[in-house]
Amino acid sequence: MNFDRKELSNPELIDLYKKLLKPRMIEEKMLILLRQGKVSKWFSGIGQEAISVGITAVLDKDEYILPMHRNLGVFTTREIPLHRLFSQWQGKKTGFTKGRDRSFHFGTQEFKIVGMISHLGPQMGVADGIALANKLKQNGKITAVFTGEGATSEGDFHEALNIASVWDLPVLFVIENNGYGLSTPTNEQYRCENLADKGVGYGMESHIVDGNNILDVFHKITELKASMIENPRPVLLEFKTFRMRGHEEASGTKYVPQELMDLWAEKDPIANFKDYLFRTFVINEEDDALIKERIKAEIDQHWAKTQLEPEVEANLEEELHDMYEPYEHEQFFHSDVTENIRVIDAISSALKLSMEKHENLVIMGQDIAEYGGAFKITEGFVAEFGKERVRNTPICESAIVSAANGLSINGYKAIVEMQFADFVSTGFNPIVNLLAKQHYRWNEKADVVVRMPCGGGTQAGPFHSQTNEAWFTKTPGLKVVYPAFPYDAKGLLNTAINDPNPVLYFEHKQLYRSVYQDVPVDYYTIPFGKAALLKEGNEVTIISFGAGVHWALETLSKNPDISADLIDLRSLQPLDTETIFNSVKKTGRVIILQEDTLFGGISSDISALIMENCFEYLDAPVKRVGSIETAIPFVKALEDQYLPKNRFETELKNILQY
Repeated sequence: MNFDRKELSNPELIDLYKKLLKPRMIEEKMLILLRQGKVSKWFSGIGQEAISVGITAVLDKDEYILPMHRNLGVFTTREIPLHRLFSQWQGKKTGFTKGRDRSFHFGTQEFKIVGMISHLGPQMGVADGIALANKLKQNGKITAVFTGEGATSEGDFHEALNIASVWDLPVLFVIENNGYGLSTPTNEQYRCENLADKGVGYGMESHIVDGNNILDVFHKITELKASMIENPRPVLLEFKTFRMRGHEEASGTKYVPQELMDLWAEKDPIANFKDYLFRTFVINEEDDALIKERIKAEIDQHWAKTQLEPEVEANLEEELHDMYEPYEHEQFFHSDVTENIRVIDAISSALKLSMEKHENLVIMGQDIAEYGGAFKITEGFVAEFGKERVRNTPICESAIVSAANGLSINGYKAIVEMQFADFVSTGFNPIVNLLAKQHYRWNEKADVVVRMPCGGGTQAGPFHSQTNEAWFTKTPGLKVVYPAFPYDAKGLLNTAINDPNPVLYFEHKQLYRSVYQDVPVDYYTIPFGKAALLKEGNEVTIISFGAGVHWALETLSKNPDISADLIDLRSLQPLDTETIFNSVKKTGRVIILQEDTLFGGISSDISALIMENCFEYLDAPVKRVGSIETAIPFVKALEDQYLPKNRFETELKNILQY
């Protein structure tokens, strides 16, 4: 192996050697502890240390790195105290996740590291968002994100590269090509000769680097970093390396030919660099022994400190508290000046006023810039706020949601417009696994609003008419709101943008241009978790949200003799159970109307809550009314049959006669 020190001094070479040795020696200890049953699981990076160390040694400490589970050298080179790493792996309270996640599944703002989730791919979209924030700040910082050759087959990889290329984002996409995705060899993973060749398809500069040569890595990253500061752009790097242990220790390496193991053992990044330092008289045997002795002492000292820490004790209040970023609703009151506007106008007004209020707010979505969005809600925004903050996106919901999370991590607020709520299915993973769990896992907010144009009644068929709120009300960590009127639409959207937690904001398309209301012209907010009591009566409680509220109002207008409490939930998560229970205790009868199909919908949970908390007050079974158990169809006659609007009146009268 040839090493070229260039201008590096002896102390700098020794420093790199120490940085290589530390993760290797930690791993060697962990493998012993694993066999002793003192460590539960281990993902080894032995043989790949030069990549993690070489990249991290070049980047500034305030430049974000997004490593994977085989990049211990990133964490040690960033000089995270070892006892905190050990505590993380052991599930102790002083780790980074309070025992809620293991190994390298964590992030830390203190050390500007964002760890992966097991789904791998979204990590690259998060890097896009972090880099976009850096670009907007014009701070000259770059971002490095790691992935393995296996994850390059994931859609998120391609989406993230495409976004970074289109937006000229300063991201180093680092592929550690170690030959195997668990046990699947590269010839069963892709057909191109080199993964670096994939960069061509995205108009992206790419390089192949010897991942076992620390000086090659260090010099290439040094060169690229300087260039990317002058000319911000993404770069794809394929590091040729090898994994000398199993995917994780339980997997073993029996599937790897022994001659291949022997070949790569000769390319060991530490042994070869040490030999180079000896040959060039940078260090000698005595120096090497002293370096190892000091690292070993540090490891043993910090391991002992971790062992003295108590085991985590379950604390129910703390667990529930940490699911969401604490947020005290900030009430903004409006003036008496109003305008008679539609739901669509109210949403547009809220977005505009929030863009003025929050200079760090970025809106992203398909066709939202000059075109103004599919429903023209952001029409004129580019002229007022510029294309940096009102961004057309490629058609890639998953990476855009991930990028929104990256913006949040790096100090921005983000709104993602799904062109239709149906399309969120291709962005489902980062919503439920990144945004929802992030604060619980490592105490980091996810300041993202996902706007969801939804609902039937417009004969748009199975892929443009779903009302899929139940996909998200089930997921702890998310907030879900669903306004039915212009006043609520504006106030709740302002609150959603202020709230540092991820919010799914549902907008019923049929209500966009059909419902008018006098709405304050200035900025105001409405708290989450507060339902609206639209009508008061004593015979029955009607609970609904979205278009269902208007169906209920229409039914009551046709039946003025029915005395009903009509509750518009407005907020589905958090849910205003107090208003629900108080009404049910008064009326003794309750009917819940939702547009979604019944099974697994939110009406089922509301019904269960009422049965558990108000059973003794009920004079009839709780009735749920929803759409039939099919996909939503296209033709009007079929859609009318599907939707519950025409069945609601009958079911309401039945519950009153029970």
